[in-house]
Amino acid sequence: MKVCTDACILGAWFSAKIPQYATVLDIGSGTGLQMMMLAQRSQAEIHGIEIDLAAFRQLKENVSQNEWKERLRAFPGDVRSFHFPLQYDFIITNPPFFDNDLQSTDDREQVAKHSKHLSLEELMEAIAANLQPHGAFGILLPFHRWEHFNKLAVRSGFSLIEKLDVKQTPKHPPFRAILHYARNHDEFAPSFELIIKNENNGYTPEFVELLRDYYLYL
Repeated sequence: MKVCTDACILGAWFSAKIPQYATVLDIGSGTGLQMMMLAQRSQAEIHGIEIDLAAFRQLKENVSQNEWKERLRAFPGDVRSFHFPLQYDFIITNPPFFDNDLQSTDDREQVAKHSKHLSLEELMEAIAANLQPHGAFGILLPFHRWEHFNKLAVRSGFSLIEKLDVKQTPKHPPFRAILHYARNHDEFAPSFELIIKNENNGYTPEFVELLRDYYLYL
């Protein structure tokens, strides 16, 4: 599974937002990118679950070869039926998406990128079941799907805390939405915008500031 820019933005955006000694669950961990990004800036205990066995093997290898390995734990399995050892203070997820778009011919890539295996409704149920009553969660979605997901979250008793719209350049419309939810009923949810590259194809100062702790050449 390739490391995508939007996944890096997700990890960096939430790395400073989770409580320092929280318990965190990463649903659909892939090869462990989000887990390691969150561990780099916090003292949280971070668990991850991955359904693809090849990705899980690489996940296990990755989380065992860094200075945060004592706080990282990976599970193989399906979040819809897996029994976790605890409920979590924070859940982060970069779920399957593009369920109406052209699908990949590679079945493993389909599992990672398409919601034929895990719907947003099922994901929302899994989040609600595994989150502490005081907990919060963060999710990355294609921009055109955020309103649909927001309705599911509200129906499950969550409120949007903040929203980050991600654009490739100033001329492009948003292509990703990063959403932050909690079980409160505050009607105010600030919205932010992050542009990755400027008109000259260079990274914007906002992108550099967000990712400088994770990218080697910013």
